[in-house]
Amino acid sequence: MSIMIGIDPHKASHTAVAVDSFEFVIDELRIRSCSTQAAKLRDWADGFRDDRVWGVESAQGLGYLLAQQLIAAGETVLDVPAVRASRVRTLSSGRSQKNDPNDARSVAIAALRADDLATVLSDDHTRILRLLAKRHRDLGRAKNRDCCRLHALLLEMFPGGAGFKMSYMTRTNALLDTFVATSSMGRQRLEIARDLVEGIERLSEQMKVSKRRIAAAVAASGTSLTEVNGLGPITAAMIIGYTGNIDRFPTRHRFASYNATAPIEASSGPKVRHRLNPRGNRQLNYAVQIIAISQLRHDSLGRAFYDRKIAEGKTSKEALRALKRRLSDVVYRHLVNDAKRNR
Repeated sequence: MSIMIGIDPHKASHTAVAVDSFEFVIDELRIRSCSTQAAKLRDWADGFRDDRVWGVESAQGLGYLLAQQLIAAGETVLDVPAVRASRVRTLSSGRSQKNDPNDARSVAIAALRADDLATVLSDDHTRILRLLAKRHRDLGRAKNRDCCRLHALLLEMFPGGAGFKMSYMTRTNALLDTFVATSSMGRQRLEIARDLVEGIERLSEQMKVSKRRIAAAVAASGTSLTEVNGLGPITAAMIIGYTGNIDRFPTRHRFASYNATAPIEASSGPKVRHRLNPRGNRQLNYAVQIIAISQLRHDSLGRAFYDRKIAEGKTSKEALRALKRRLSDVVYRHLVNDAKRNR
């Protein structure tokens, strides 16, 4: 009989509850988040038995560090989605109150009864690609934000604003050189505009460095994803990083459901219909969207498939969704083949 230990992680503290196979609470512990948190939990768990398993809520989010520390110590850790633990707590007859011990107990029961939870693995190349992809995305968002602010400011300084793409900072600097500040407000606008231009140029350089770093990391992974038309290193890093272990998706349909390219059924009575899936991993869905748009811009198999769907009477949105579903299968096939080759 194994012991399941559920952990409800927080920034300042972690609450752990141990249950047996009959869901009876054996013991509970609350510790402060610190450098010795994993050691304290293991010392406490040593009082049970060796065949223990840990269930950590959001092991890829708030519970990431603790889960990695437990893995490094040789423990088996399951990643329990927050929604699973919430369902257990809500349906519980006697302990539905929202507090840390009940949350940790719900995590333990969810991990005990579910047979499809992912086992948390130590950091590998997949996690590195996810980190690099997230960094590149954050840089792009920061640059876009500053470009919008600069554009709004230039509209207050010149009729029609810059009048050209904001990516050309050399022209923007030349335009600012022609601005004559006749008041304190004008001088402040000019100084802020030059600060924004400097920040945009710095972010552009950081994005170039980030792109080279991602290209090197993707090449080191040995993936075949970049062989797909319209799929570059940045998109490949997003797909590999946010997919994780492809073995957790037994079929291409499960993978399509996870990345939200597969429609969901919304039937009622005799009327059978499907609608767009608003859930799923949005980062993966965005990556497939990039591939689809890239293929539509060139003479490719994706473009031919899209035109065929349009000829069948599909709308442009319906044809694009069908293309994304087909591309999801292509991506899945490459990921599976890469996993087999690297074993």
